Amino acid sequence: MDFGGAYRGARVFVTGDTGFKGSWLCAWLDALGAEIVGYALPPEGEDPLFDRMNLAERIRHTDGDLRDADALADAMKDAEADIVFHLAAQSLVLRGHREPKETFDTNVGGSVNLLEAVRALPDIRGLVFVTSDKCYENQERSAGYREDDRLGGDEPYSASKAAAEIVFNAYAHSYFDARDGFGAVSVRAGNVIGGGDWAEDRIVPDCIRALRDGKPVGLRRPDAVRPWQHVLDPLAGYMTLGARLLAGEAITGGWNFGPSEDDIRPVGELAQKVVDCWGEGEIENLATRNAPHETTLLFLNSDKAIAELGWRPRWRFDEAVAQTVGWYRSVGGGEDASAVTERQIADYAG
Repeated sequence: MDFGGAYRGARVFVTGDTGFKGSWLCAWLDALGAEIVGYALPPEGEDPLFDRMNLAERIRHTDGDLRDADALADAMKDAEADIVFHLAAQSLVLRGHREPKETFDTNVGGSVNLLEAVRALPDIRGLVFVTSDKCYENQERSAGYREDDRLGGDEPYSASKAAAEIVFNAYAHSYFDARDGFGAVSVRAGNVIGGGDWAEDRIVPDCIRALRDGKPVGLRRPDAVRPWQHVLDPLAGYMTLGARLLAGEAITGGWNFGPSEDDIRPVGELAQKVVDCWGEGEIENLATRNAPHETTLLFLNSDKAIAELGWRPRWRFDEAVAQTVGWYRSVGGGEDASAVTERQIADYAG
């Protein structure tokens, strides 16, 4: 899977390159021969994947805040990019509860800054604008959400993602649809898992930390159902769209890249699979009545991407968890993180 050679020599601007998903994207683009310019806050948290893979030595990275419109615009102008992948965001639901203003400022205001910068640069050929499955108004229904379903959110994170989608749509219709040689798409994925994620309040990193330290895996909502997918599955969808935009196709609108329905599982089942792959460990139920609101059931319908792009999930639930735990095991055992990541990308793409 080399996307028809579209990325070899292409100049790609990536916001959020220091994050978990952004680091995997940059590693894949680098393997395909792209010239990458990244813009994001410095890597955060425990043992960031960006640092582990020495990506700062392999791409051109600029430390910057999405909320700083002038700095972002200058970085994008200097990059002279062919295409932009916008991943930078405040991406944690519980952090959104604690810091709602930061969440809206980053996910909505920052998106406006990004779109303004794109609008001012006529040589850019494509924009892949990443939001979240949580942009949809959740009705706790048993059918997957389609791209034309209603947007909305009952807590700051999901509301910020719905608002970002509305802002994107306004710019697309007002400025981008009539722009020759340019296409802009928004993309939504499920709950991604993969090696190198150490974010707070996220189930797989919480599991790995507990197992590594010999402690029980504590679960806030073991019965909540989530659409689990390996990070490479949605990235393959984003990059498929990006390749078509680079080829001059006039692709627009929203696109879902979610897992198969069989891979929509309760949190408790995911945690147990992680424990099984790790080889030992216990699970502890920490559910409380006063926990912040989180969705119980939400997943995507990806029929559009399957029919129109030929995309489909490659690594199903068992394989996705096994590859994820295998990454942590290999790197924790001393293997180079770049080598493990690149091997998994090659296995996925092969």
